[in-house]
Amino acid sequence: MTARGWFLFSLMGVVWGIPYLMIKVAVDAPLSAATVVFVRCALGALLLLPFAIRQGGLSSTVRSHWRPMLAFAVIEIMGPWYTLTDAERHLSSSTAGLLIAGVPIVGVVLARFFGDTERLGARRVTGLGLGLAGVGVLTVPHLTGGDAKSMAEVLVTVVGYATAPLIAARHLKDIPSLQLTAPCLALAALVYAPGAALTWPSSVPSASVLAALAGLGVICTAVAFVAFLELIKEVGPTRATVITYVNPAVAVAAGVLFLSEPLTVGVGVAFALILAGSVLATAGPVKVTAEPSCCESPATWPPRQTSRADGRVESPLGGLSEHRPGSTGQGDG
Repeated sequence: MTARGWFLFSLMGVVWGIPYLMIKVAVDAPLSAATVVFVRCALGALLLLPFAIRQGGLSSTVRSHWRPMLAFAVIEIMGPWYTLTDAERHLSSSTAGLLIAGVPIVGVVLARFFGDTERLGARRVTGLGLGLAGVGVLTVPHLTGGDAKSMAEVLVTVVGYATAPLIAARHLKDIPSLQLTAPCLALAALVYAPGAALTWPSSVPSASVLAALAGLGVICTAVAFVAFLELIKEVGPTRATVITYVNPAVAVAAGVLFLSEPLTVGVGVAFALILAGSVLATAGPVKVTAEPSCCESPATWPPRQTSRADGRVESPLGGLSEHRPGSTGQGDG
């Protein structure tokens, strides 16, 4: 990755590791899931819309791309943010964060439906198995009582988070990040406004809850979404979701430090399995080439190339070579 790619990756690893903590603080207040999602989306839209409008061409962008933009808004924001927020009524923030670490694994599977014809191979299949085992370790203890519904809600969130980057890379890659993010957030805020109005708290929430809502809207939505879309453009949709390797560690640490959530052996085992599975499942193929002749200098970098969702080929140095029609494989998580 380029220096810019590493910066965006590091930023996203942190700012999308703390929403689970902030959501937990908000729903324990208690605020309704609709209220939390509405405030988060409304704040993000209010911050980003002026900049999107200033760029010019926002209305024409929406008119010409409204179908994939609507799909992205529903699959990335409206559905997952509600199900995740509602699930944290019964699940700890660290459990929710660890389950979201399965996004790259689901992304590998879903990429097959988006035209990725790259053979999985034994290593990636093993990674899928390890990741699913980790999810199982984390899920089984919660399959009784009200937690089963919450686990299902988080899994819905995982599928949404894995699908939306593929849509963005395939149909929305040429749209400026602000002009994609701001309208989607504004639409989501409008959708959840009635539910938020019906469940609005009768008294002003505490300072910690207000701070959590502000952090969700400003840092984890407005700033993070623009950075995430730029990261997708920089490294491709599958590599972009590798931030979920870092997010669960941040989520667990934040839950333990600020909410006194337990750090159990099961959580540690699940984290190790999911992390190892994600790394293996999203690793790119390794090509073996012949030994260089006496007149050739050995290659400094392995000759591995990773095809991106738009059909271009990305070299290990980050450059782009020829366009390969029909190629939609990815090499990240």
